[in-house]
Amino acid sequence: MRECDTAPLHASSGDQAPLSLDEVLASRPVAPATNLLECARRADGGAAFIVADSNFIDATLGHDALSSPSGVASPQLGPFAARGGVVVLGGGEASGPLYPPPRISDEVFSCEHAAGSAYSEAQLLPSDIDWFGLYDCFPICYVRALEAVGLARKGEGGRWVERAHAATQAEGYEPSVLPVNTHGGLLGFGAPWEVPAMYNVIEACDQLLGTAGQRQVGDVRRALVYGNGGIFSHSAVAILAQPVD
Repeated sequence: MRECDTAPLHASSGDQAPLSLDEVLASRPVAPATNLLECARRADGGAAFIVADSNFIDATLGHDALSSPSGVASPQLGPFAARGGVVVLGGGEASGPLYPPPRISDEVFSCEHAAGSAYSEAQLLPSDIDWFGLYDCFPICYVRALEAVGLARKGEGGRWVERAHAATQAEGYEPSVLPVNTHGGLLGFGAPWEVPAMYNVIEACDQLLGTAGQRQVGDVRRALVYGNGGIFSHSAVAILAQPVD
């Protein structure tokens, strides 16, 4: 429901009107514990970003506003790079079984291992992260991701979602109350094949640079993004941050 509420705040979102809890629960069942409106939105779309060494950027295009002695960015830089862009603090990958085994167990889920590697490399804790972009193709994926990245204790992701839903219903609600998937995620923004995790990265960049408009979450200094492939088969996590010279 949180994704359905915030998705209309993004001009490119597939959902341009919020859905009520009753609408979601009344939608057609597609599995024993999942209704149609609890599935990722099918969509066409694409996303792109450039990853480059900061020394390469300085050598080829000139300094950004942070590293320029005068504080003025090179006119050759676009507005994103001119503000310093975003830096990668750490990352992690992990894999589980290619196909779901007859009995589903914790070994199937790879996000915990990927998140642990990313936190270790960045030398950060979940409490150090200001914004989260989580892969949420179905409710169970969202719940497992919440637990894997440390927002909720293991086995308590469902209760975390219930508390978060209650908090977002308050009058005068601000995105900072729940700094997760403010663009709508797969459930609200849309899920073109193999693209959604990149939407998480792009929203993280907007949040870190303060360009998310109505979706902006206070002063975001660090963001975690998570992408999943297969049926929990492979996970990749990255921790991004505002640049500091």
